[in-house]
Amino acid sequence: MKFGPVESRSAQGCILAHATQVGCSKLPKGRCLTSDDVERLLAAGIDRVIVARLGPDDLPEDEAAATIADALASDEIGGAPAATGRANLFAGEAGVFLADRRLVDAINRVHPGITLATLDDFASVEAGRMVATVKIIPLAVPRAAVEQVADLLAGQATFRLAPFRGRGVGLVQTTLPGMKPSILDKTASVLAERLKRTGSNILREERVGHDENELRRALSQAHPDEAMTIVFGASAVIDEDDVIPAAIRLAGGQVDHLGMPVDPGNLLLLGHLGERIVIGAPGCARSPRENGFDWVLDRLLADLPVSSRELTGLGVGGLLMEIASRPQPREINRLEALTPRVAIVVLAAGRSSRMGGPNKLLARFDGQPLLRRSVETALACGAVSVHVVLGHRSSELRRAIEGLDVVLHDNPDYAEGLSTSLKRGFEAASQDADGVLVMLADQPLLTPSHLDTLIAAFEPSGEGSIVLACDGERRANPVILSSDFREDIARLEGDVGARQLVQQHHDIVREIDIGSAASFDVDTPELMEQAGGILPPA
Repeated sequence: MKFGPVESRSAQGCILAHATQVGCSKLPKGRCLTSDDVERLLAAGIDRVIVARLGPDDLPEDEAAATIADALASDEIGGAPAATGRANLFAGEAGVFLADRRLVDAINRVHPGITLATLDDFASVEAGRMVATVKIIPLAVPRAAVEQVADLLAGQATFRLAPFRGRGVGLVQTTLPGMKPSILDKTASVLAERLKRTGSNILREERVGHDENELRRALSQAHPDEAMTIVFGASAVIDEDDVIPAAIRLAGGQVDHLGMPVDPGNLLLLGHLGERIVIGAPGCARSPRENGFDWVLDRLLADLPVSSRELTGLGVGGLLMEIASRPQPREINRLEALTPRVAIVVLAAGRSSRMGGPNKLLARFDGQPLLRRSVETALACGAVSVHVVLGHRSSELRRAIEGLDVVLHDNPDYAEGLSTSLKRGFEAASQDADGVLVMLADQPLLTPSHLDTLIAAFEPSGEGSIVLACDGERRANPVILSSDFREDIARLEGDVGARQLVQQHHDIVREIDIGSAASFDVDTPELMEQAGGILPPA
C-alpha cells in the first residue's frame, strides 16, 4: 500500500485517507473514490488529496477485519459485519468468557496494523454482549499478514464461552440478637437478582441463630434439587474453626478453602457437602455491587473449576478500583451523600435525511422552532448546564436558539455519524458534571419534568450510573451516562450512539418509564404532522 498525497485528477480508485468537505457535503474517510467524486473534488477547487493506493497484495481494512473475525468466530461467539476497519464479536448466550492470552498476544504481534482487543478473561457476559473487537489501523494491510493470523488460528480456539447452567440454590442466613430483618430480606433479594442472569433460583431460605449446631441442621436439610448452598453469616468468618466452617464439618462436609486475594470479597469460604457446593459468602455480597463473590459464583455456575489454586490466583486484578460500575466500598457513603451534577447535551447536527429536504429542527410548534423548544425544555430542568451540538445547516439553527444560555459546539464531522456529535458534546459537558444526559433534539413530547425524573434516578457510580428512558418495556431516549464513561465514549466510531456501552454494563442500568415521550421522535413528515409540527419549505 502506498499512502500519501496525489493529484485529485488521478485519484479515481484510491481510498480517501481523511474525510474531505466538498461543497455542502463531505466525502468520508475510507471511501473508494469514483469518477464522480473526482469531478466534485476538482469543481470544489481541491487539487490534491491524501489517499491510500492498494497493491495486488493488500487487503482493504474491512475485508481484513472480517477475515480475521470469521476465523475467531465459533458456535458460541459470532461476528458482525465489518465497518470502518472494525469487526466486533458477540456472545451467543449468557456465560463466562474465556480467552487464550497466548493466541491473542500472538495475533497482535503479527503486524502493527492488526489489533485484537477482548474483555477480561473470565468476564461474565449476557447474550449479545460484545466480547472482542478486531481493528485494522491503516486503510489496508498486507494479505500475507492476514493469512499468517489465519494460520495461527487454524485448529485452535482463541475464545471460549462457558455457558451458565441454571442450578437450584439454598440460602441460609444466621442471625444475632438485634439484627434487622430488613437486612436479611435485602440479602435474599440481591442474591435472587444475581442468580437470575445465570438461570438459577433460590429453592429455599432458612434463618437460624449464629450457632454451629443450628447451622449444621439447616445445612443438612437441603431441598432435593439443591446443587449449591450459600450461607450468609451474621458475623464474618475469620478462622477455619469459626461457626460456618465448623457447621460444614459437623454436617459431614469439607472446607476446601477460606479467604481469597480479592478486595472486596476477601472473607469467602468454599466447601462441599457430598456433591453439593457450599459457599460462605463475604459480607460485601449483601450489596449488588460487584465483588469477589461474583467471580466465584459465576465460575461455579458455568461449570468452571474453582479450587484453592484458582482462588489464590485472583490477586492480580483483585483490587476492585473505583470505576463507574465498581466503586470502592469506603467511597460509597461519600458518593451517595452528594447531589449529582448532571449536564445536558442536545444532539442537533443531523441532516434530517428522512424528511426529504426540510430541516426538521426548524419545524414550527406553536410558532416556535423545534430546536428552540427542545433546548428550552432542557434549560427548564435541574441540569447544571446545556450544550448543543450543531452540524448540518448550523447557521440557521444558531439563529433559532439565539439568546438562550447554552454552550454551542460545531461538529464539522457530522456526516460521519452520530458518534462524532456524541463524543464532541460528552467531552465538553462531562468536565464539570458527574453525569451527562444525552438528548435528541427531535423529541417534542419531552418535558422538563421528564428530564428531572431521569436526573433524580442518576447516581455517579454503581447502579444508576446509566439511566435509560423507556416507553413501557421499550428502551429509548434520553439516556444519562456517568462522566466516568468519558474514555469509552471517546472510542466510539461511525453512526452509533451509546447502545454498546449500555449492553456492556447492563448490571448498572436503571430504567425509567416516561411513556411515549421516550420513543416518539419526528423522523418523517408523517410523524411531524402527527405531532402538530409545520415543516419549513425545502
